[in-house]
Amino acid sequence: MSDSDSNSIVELVDVTKKYRQGAVDVHALRGLSLEVGEGEFTAICGPSGSGKTTALNLIGALDEPTSGSVRLEGRELSRLNRRELARLRRDRIGFVFQAYNLMPVLTAYENAETVLALQGADPATRRRQVMELLAAVGLEGMEDRRPDQLSGGQQQRVAIARAIAANPAVVLADEPTANVDSETAEMLLGIMERLNRERGVTFLFSTHDPRVMEHARRLVRLVDGKVESDERRE
Repeated sequence: MSDSDSNSIVELVDVTKKYRQGAVDVHALRGLSLEVGEGEFTAICGPSGSGKTTALNLIGALDEPTSGSVRLEGRELSRLNRRELARLRRDRIGFVFQAYNLMPVLTAYENAETVLALQGADPATRRRQVMELLAAVGLEGMEDRRPDQLSGGQQQRVAIARAIAANPAVVLADEPTANVDSETAEMLLGIMERLNRERGVTFLFSTHDPRVMEHARRLVRLVDGKVESDERRE
């Protein structure tokens, strides 16, 4: 299959990933194949060690597979050089991490505009888009607060705004509800669902949180680095 043949946003074909731990090879993924289309709200779930975070790292071009193919919007990631991969991560992939990963010295506004600034968007465009996004995630009036002046849930909302600011092809959310309470988790999931339905943002989660699994419209279960089940629901 050539790069232009795939209509999926994300495509993994027979992907394996091995890590060396001492004298032992650890198989994180064992022939994983998966496609994710535009507008999906999909959770990859499974027990610890099942390979879900490894899969997200490969899709996000943060790691390389031992074998197999990883494509984003039809582009084979192994064919891209380091500069092209960096540009791909900046422009086409949004990241939401378990630990928020906000810059502590920047305000909520400045954190949310990071990608747009790196892309060279003009200040007026950045301000319009970022203020609209902060309002969309319920942070209107908090744009001047630094992370240490925000709750964990509010920090994660800044991270969500940052992730979608540049209209990426897909948002990769690695355990995004792990560090917040149940009420905040439901609020965050509601925000992401609304962004998915109203703006068409594609979300791909890795999670072991039953709350995320309940909200997902597609649930891919991994066991020992392979797909055990793939359930679609509306």
